[in-house]
Amino acid sequence: MEKKYSKVEKEPFVSNKGEEKKSFGSKRGGVRSTNTRDKYERGSLKYGRRPGSETDRDDDRARSFVQKRRFKKVEKDVHKDTIRLNKYIANSGICSRREADDLIVQGLVEVNGKVVTEMGYQVEKTDKVVFDGQGITPEKPVYVLLNKPKGYISTTKDDKARKTVMDLVANASPYRLFPVGRLDRSTTGVILLTNDGHMTKKLTHPSFDSKKIYHVTLDKKLTNEDMKLIAEGIRLEEGIAVVDQISFIEGKPRNEIGMEISIGWNRLIRRIFQRLGYEVEALDRVMFAGMTKKNIKRGHWRILTDLEVNNLKML
Repeated sequence: MEKKYSKVEKEPFVSNKGEEKKSFGSKRGGVRSTNTRDKYERGSLKYGRRPGSETDRDDDRARSFVQKRRFKKVEKDVHKDTIRLNKYIANSGICSRREADDLIVQGLVEVNGKVVTEMGYQVEKTDKVVFDGQGITPEKPVYVLLNKPKGYISTTKDDKARKTVMDLVANASPYRLFPVGRLDRSTTGVILLTNDGHMTKKLTHPSFDSKKIYHVTLDKKLTNEDMKLIAEGIRLEEGIAVVDQISFIEGKPRNEIGMEISIGWNRLIRRIFQRLGYEVEALDRVMFAGMTKKNIKRGHWRILTDLEVNNLKML
C-alpha cells in the first residue's frame, strides 16, 4: 500500500506547507512500513538543503504567485458580460480553443437554437449553447483537494448552521464547488471538491470502486483474531463488508490500524469495528483515488495539477 501510493508529483501550489503522510503496511494482516519522517527530516541532502531553508521559502512564494495569477485570470472571465464562443466551449471542458474553432466552422454548435459558424462570435452568459445535442456551460473545471479538519460536515450548506467544507475553500475558486463523496463530521483527511459534475458522478458511482486509505485509531488494541475476521469480511446490514487491505502501523501501538477500502457504505469503518466491540476514536483518510494530503496542512487546500486531473480522467 505504501509503495503504491507514496509518490505524488510536485504541486504548483499548496495553501500551506504541512504535515507528512503516515504510512501503512501493505499486506493483509501483516506489518510493513518505513520511517514516516525520514526524507522530510533530512530534507534534500543531495543539494545540502533542509526543510524550511531560504530556497524552500522562495519556492513557496513562487507557487503562491502562480496560484494567485491563475485565480485572477479565471475571476476576470467570470465577471465578463460576454465571452468568445470558442473559449466558452473550451471552458466547458470539451476540447481546446483551436479544436473548438473547427467544431464551430463545421456547424456543430448552436446558440439559442441557431447554428453559429462565425469565428470570434461573442456569447452572453444568458445564451443557451448546445454542442452535439447537449447543453454546455462556460465554467472551466476546477479541482480542489482539501485536508478536512474535525468538526466540518461535507455538504454545501447545513440547515443547523454548522461549519461545512465550503467555508474552508471559499477562496479556492470563483465557481461553485461541490464535495466528491462525504466524510462524516468527526472524520478528517483528504476530500476532493470540484464543479465537474461528470467527474463527481464517476468517482462516487458504486461501479467505480475508488480506493480509499484510512488511518484508524481504536479505543483498545486490536487482536490478531479480530483483524483476521475483518480481512475475511464482516456482515453488516448491506451485506458482507469487504476490506481490500488491513494492517498494523509499524512503530505505532496496536490500536492504530491502516485500512484500504473501495466500497462506499455509510460509516463503514466505524460500523465494522463496533460489530467487534471496538470504538473508533479517530479516523483520518490519507488517500482518495490516488490523491494524498501530502504537504497540505489540516484545514488547507491546493489545486490539483494538470497531470493529476488527467490521471483521474484515466481511472
